[in-house]
Amino acid sequence: MTKPPSTPNPELKPDLDGLPTNAELDALQSEIDAATHAANAAEGETADKAPELSPAEIAAKRIEELETELAGMKDQALRAMAETENIKKRSEREVKAASVYAVERFAADVLSISDNLGRALSTITDEARGDLGKNATDLLAGIELTEKDLMAVFARHGIKSVPGKGSKFDPNVHQAVAQIPSAEAKGDVAEIMQTGFTLGERTLRAAMVAVSTGPA
Repeated sequence: MTKPPSTPNPELKPDLDGLPTNAELDALQSEIDAATHAANAAEGETADKAPELSPAEIAAKRIEELETELAGMKDQALRAMAETENIKKRSEREVKAASVYAVERFAADVLSISDNLGRALSTITDEARGDLGKNATDLLAGIELTEKDLMAVFARHGIKSVPGKGSKFDPNVHQAVAQIPSAEAKGDVAEIMQTGFTLGERTLRAAMVAVSTGPA
């Protein structure tokens, strides 16, 4: 590609062939070198004028940086410790819950046995007991002992019966199936149709009750 003709510097006098002489080139280079030297000198002078930190100031700045870094590390450590403690507490609760509620399904199935024993005993009146023979009396005593032992086993595993007649109606552990007038205060449990049970803090089975509407 042909280069476009350059505009000649008026301060350079072209030689007979139209180009600057060596002396003219040397003069121009000297001028460029002088300008570069002057620029470098000005830059160095500006840098020299910049304030320099004393050793004490440098040390103080470094201490500040280290303190900031240390504070950040302490914060991270505290967060990690708090998270570890939360995980520990959560694990302890889960282990405890697993221990307490491990028998929940089994206990729910066994409740029917308790119901049958209770119904069998409730059919025997005091008058009927007096008319029973020795064998029947021994059988009845065995049924009562079985029910007592079953309640003791329930208690050892944290299974408790729901408060019954005369207690305040609690929708968390009671299921109202009727409202009847009774000697109990209005809103209290008047009769128990089926005993309820709790396991730990859970309702294993709500008690079926009749709620009192007050004296007739």
